[in-house]
Amino acid sequence: MSDSAIENLYSEARVFPPPEEFARQANVSDPAVYEEADEDWQGWWEQHARALRWMRDWDATVEWSPPHVKWFVGGQLNVSDNCLDRHIDEGHGDQVAFHWEGEPGDARDLTYRELRDEVARFANALKGLGVGKGDPVTIYLPMIPELPVAMLACARIGAPHSVIFAGFSSQSVVDRVEDADSHVLITADGAYRKGNVVALKDNADKAMNMTDLIETCVVVGRTGEDVAWTEGRDHWYHELIEGQSPDCPPEPMDAEDVLYILYTSGTTGKPKGIVHTTGGYLTQVAVTHRLVFDLKAESDVYWCAADIGWVTGHSYIVYGPLANRATSVMYEGAPDHPGKDRFWEIVEKYGVSILYTAPTAIRAFMKWGSEHPEAHDLSTLRLLGSVGEPINPEAWMWYHEHIGGGRAPVVDTWWQTETGGIMITPLPGITATKPGSAMTPFPGVKAVVVDEEGKAVPPGGGGYLTLQRPWPGMLRTLWGDDERYQQTYWSRFGPEIYFAGDGAKLDEDGHIWLLGRVDDVMNVSGHRISTTEVESALVDHPLVAEAAVTGRSDPMTGQAIAAFVTLRGDRKGDDALAAELREHVSERIGKIARPANLLFTDDLPKTRSGKIMRRLLKDIAEGRELGDVTTLANADIVSQIEASSKEE
Repeated sequence: MSDSAIENLYSEARVFPPPEEFARQANVSDPAVYEEADEDWQGWWEQHARALRWMRDWDATVEWSPPHVKWFVGGQLNVSDNCLDRHIDEGHGDQVAFHWEGEPGDARDLTYRELRDEVARFANALKGLGVGKGDPVTIYLPMIPELPVAMLACARIGAPHSVIFAGFSSQSVVDRVEDADSHVLITADGAYRKGNVVALKDNADKAMNMTDLIETCVVVGRTGEDVAWTEGRDHWYHELIEGQSPDCPPEPMDAEDVLYILYTSGTTGKPKGIVHTTGGYLTQVAVTHRLVFDLKAESDVYWCAADIGWVTGHSYIVYGPLANRATSVMYEGAPDHPGKDRFWEIVEKYGVSILYTAPTAIRAFMKWGSEHPEAHDLSTLRLLGSVGEPINPEAWMWYHEHIGGGRAPVVDTWWQTETGGIMITPLPGITATKPGSAMTPFPGVKAVVVDEEGKAVPPGGGGYLTLQRPWPGMLRTLWGDDERYQQTYWSRFGPEIYFAGDGAKLDEDGHIWLLGRVDDVMNVSGHRISTTEVESALVDHPLVAEAAVTGRSDPMTGQAIAAFVTLRGDRKGDDALAAELREHVSERIGKIARPANLLFTDDLPKTRSGKIMRRLLKDIAEGRELGDVTTLANADIVSQIEASSKEE
């Protein structure tokens, strides 16, 4: 089989045009938007920036000194003002901003006015604690309303926030606190997860014992657990905001002032502090949220089922939706607690019309069975989104049919922590989608798939995904390490071309298919085979719920393919099924892609954000000693897989 054949393993014949009724009311209904945005890309972003409230107009739309960029230079605005006060001033203060659902079943609705008042009180409290403009504040909170409140309070007074996912370890907190030189930590007494209490304050205390930087710790009372207390350093959130004024004028911020730092959860080396600024970032998350999800602020109920500890939550739970005056659902806990229908119960309860979740979650729902969504009324759903990793075509189809009822468009979005907002996506009113493809760059974005020499590949070709034009929401640098910023993102193809680190291919129609990280491309007998494509072939089998594939060293072929498979329901794997699955991959792709090893497992090792840790599977396949697995959501499964692997 030739390389070109391997690069074009899928010829997806299933195409789903926008439903006529959806297209008629869509926020974008004219395909000419792409040409218009390409001809005047600066003007395209500028018109959307003008939808925000600026305290001072800008002098220049963009200054591009590769690889550094500035957008809306000289302009001033405040993110908190744009997300809250602006809507209240326009008469929408009584609209619900968040329907919050706690895992134990408690719930709370916050209107825009209520949210603004609490943000202002906490902003005043932070100022009373000595936090000022430019002071980094570390936030280590579960999915409770006080998390967006804390972020918006920081934005209101000009203090960059650094949010740490509540599932991370105390060492992760130390690493991020020390890199940001942060002296204030906001945490909670505990968090609920699958019916258990996670001792968050204990983790925070361990972190504070490992660094002397934290001078102030604010503690939100969530679970009522007894916690250790250090007088003078620790303060209860509810006591701090009591008696505070709901009047806190938003600080004028330059468009290029830092809004937040968000650390990437790399497995080796020092964490990378991605820096996002104010004007360009808010512009991009607002317009992508409104157009990609076709948001109608007056009628939609929007649910991004991510965690705010990740960039998806920053951009599409907090800043984008609030800038667009969305009514959102925010859920604290696990999707299968107390039952495997919890998501669908929430969709039905709040009448969710837009759902944005990850392929990992969709595959879990597939495994649990369609009877769970079928037990609930999901008829309010009119748009579905996917985020986090390439979605398998069969997972896309299941999502479309069983969750969207075959009527809701699916927008599969590609973007990164570094890009700030969505970069490649269908526009649901004009794009005829293909299961598994992110389709087309967002208007104004120049995404190019290139070969080893950096030359654009033709339709049917594969290579590396690059971004070849600055965009408003792009990272400005790495906190305190601009040299690493330039080396990591701008050295592979030169300082004007951002290399995303992802492989991609163009189908014969020129549509983009993401293939995952470039180090997830295997080389078998000289043929480049994507782990994503082999995984998709395995998941295409009716008995397979989820699959992860990695390459392992092989003296004959260079690399051999090792597959780890979980089955649907209670089905157990055996040699006959393993042979059947190998043959299934062979038929779907070709003999070169048939796994050399196939191991059945009850689960796959995943981070707490739901991403499969293929690095660990590669270590197991290679027989290497495993590193730290404590940050996994299911660390025990690693030893089970390792033991099974040795038995093979």
